[in-house]
Amino acid sequence: MAYHSSFNEENCRSLGNMAFLPIKTKIRGPADSFHDASQDDIIDEALNLFRANCLFKNYEIKGGADRVLIYLTLFISECLVKISKTPASGLNPNEMQKSLNTLALSSFVIPGDPTFPLGALFAAPSERQETDLLRQYITQLRQETVLRLMDRVYQGDQVPSKWWMMFSKRKFMGKSF
Repeated sequence: MAYHSSFNEENCRSLGNMAFLPIKTKIRGPADSFHDASQDDIIDEALNLFRANCLFKNYEIKGGADRVLIYLTLFISECLVKISKTPASGLNPNEMQKSLNTLALSSFVIPGDPTFPLGALFAAPSERQETDLLRQYITQLRQETVLRLMDRVYQGDQVPSKWWMMFSKRKFMGKSF
């Protein structure tokens, strides 16, 4: 059985059918600040559950926060693939972080786009303003995820952790961006 988000119980705004959750971040964006810096937010939760959840081919969605967790899991997987395709003699952690930041800010599909890989599980935003807000929110999530992922994957070393990189070939639910 897959691990679900503890934020499914929270009463929060929804974009499409994705929860619009507060996050701990210094990156500007539409998300509210997380109320308690000592507790995990949705990004911490996605990073903590990534290695367990990426082993699953099916995932029962129990709320809007699970959809955010799914999105972040797919993005983390995309980041690990990018890191693994870089030659060992290639980029140092600072250069890799710049490369992943570029990935986070590059053009990407959101729920409602025809090429979104899990379109059946996500509802499209109902209006243009909501679509723009969702894109800004996802951009903020992606940027903050890159920062935290780099801390975990490199852990102060010049080479990525093999305990993270071994999951670069796994596809969560058989999908990728």
